[in-house]
Amino acid sequence: MGTIASFVTFAVGFVARPIGAAVFGHIGDRYGRKVALIITVVMMGVTTGCIGLLPSYATIGIWAPVLLALLRFLQGISVGGEWSGAMLLTLEHTPKEKHGSYSSIPQLGSPVGTLISSGAFALVGMLPDDSFYSWGWRLPFLAAFPLLGFALYMRLRIEESPVFHAMLADAEKNGPKPAPLIEAFRCT
Repeated sequence: MGTIASFVTFAVGFVARPIGAAVFGHIGDRYGRKVALIITVVMMGVTTGCIGLLPSYATIGIWAPVLLALLRFLQGISVGGEWSGAMLLTLEHTPKEKHGSYSSIPQLGSPVGTLISSGAFALVGMLPDDSFYSWGWRLPFLAAFPLLGFALYMRLRIEESPVFHAMLADAEKNGPKPAPLIEAFRCT
């Protein structure tokens, strides 16, 4: 049963990704790509760090895995918004002839993150078992808090997309478009 619960907890983050893409796509179209990406990076950093702060099952019982699943769901939403927003911002800042090569850069985020997190867990995995199971496993998650500070600093320095500025100018002239998600699926 524990194995099934761990797979469900892992899967819930992936199920949430399309929801995050839709929600933050809407936010990005209404309020700016930069705003959406600031929200996603904060959401991702806070939820990841909070996993490291979760009380154990022995402390709060069934609420420990429930809270873990909820945090994984919120992580998934932020990842969905982050990935789609980063791709869009990259494409909107590059010339069309360079879209292919530049769009490969955001694609590196997930595998690099997987390698770094695997390395972090390999390091804390060297701790004695008692230390690892009591507090060591929390360290890679808690590292999200200082990393969030750095990521937020970088994110605040990004310029808004020229395409978004053009969308704002068009909205001022012609009025705002309907909900961006509905607009995306509307047949023309």
